[in-house]
Amino acid sequence: MLKNILVAFSLLIIVSLNLTAESLRIESSDLVKNLNSYKILDTRTPKLYKEGHIKGALNFPIDLTYEDKKQDGKLTSPVKMQNILRKLGLDLKSKIVVYDEGTFFDSARLFWALEVYGFTNVKLLNLGYNDWNQSDLPTSTNIEEPTQSNYIAEINRKRLATKFSTQIATKNPNQIIIDARPKKAYLGHVSSASRYGHIPKALNFPASHNINYTQENTKLKAIDTLKDVYKNIDKTKKIVLYCAVGRISATNYFALRELDYDVSNYDASWKEWGNDLNLPIVNLTKE
Repeated sequence: MLKNILVAFSLLIIVSLNLTAESLRIESSDLVKNLNSYKILDTRTPKLYKEGHIKGALNFPIDLTYEDKKQDGKLTSPVKMQNILRKLGLDLKSKIVVYDEGTFFDSARLFWALEVYGFTNVKLLNLGYNDWNQSDLPTSTNIEEPTQSNYIAEINRKRLATKFSTQIATKNPNQIIIDARPKKAYLGHVSSASRYGHIPKALNFPASHNINYTQENTKLKAIDTLKDVYKNIDKTKKIVLYCAVGRISATNYFALRELDYDVSNYDASWKEWGNDLNLPIVNLTKE
């Protein structure tokens, strides 16, 4: 009897953990039934948004998450971000769904940016707008005009890595660094910065490993598949992610958040690190 109770309790815990993991993404079938329950954010350009968007969606062009995209991937400053989020009528109680055209790179970056700025009820739509539109799901060309909120910007440092904190991570055995760029960039064959290679001790998990590409559509990989992708990453250690400008690494961030890792994203990423001659790098093409 006791053995059966323990087995049932264990199964309940497993189911509970899986439900928690799944809660960070939302399927199109669920969103369609609850369009009015969420603040839906479209990360595409204003032009594309005006041509058509998910019914009820607000436009948050992804470039607004960059302080200066031409320089690096640093996240928009608190004052600017506060103004953007207020105009969109968002506050920390908002239930939010984010989406992009279908790469998941921009929607994941906005997901991460919102978590950095204190939002705790954000979901990523597991379907891009292109596939949504082709599936004849509800769209609109109406421009929404939300009531301004009183949101106060406050940064969650646990989710944001910096040049300084990443330097510490290179020397801390309790931290793991993951490079989300393609293997060619990691090895040092190509680079978006003046130097080639990667941050010392970084492991290479290309962002594409988080996405399932099929002829029918593009979606995030299933939770169980992601568990297998990251099975060798120690869950007791803090993870620091980076790519070129903190964009594609946001998909790794999202995947690892779903798997309940302690993870942060280095916003300025390789564009900053690779251009700073005072910082160490590893170039495997020269070894």
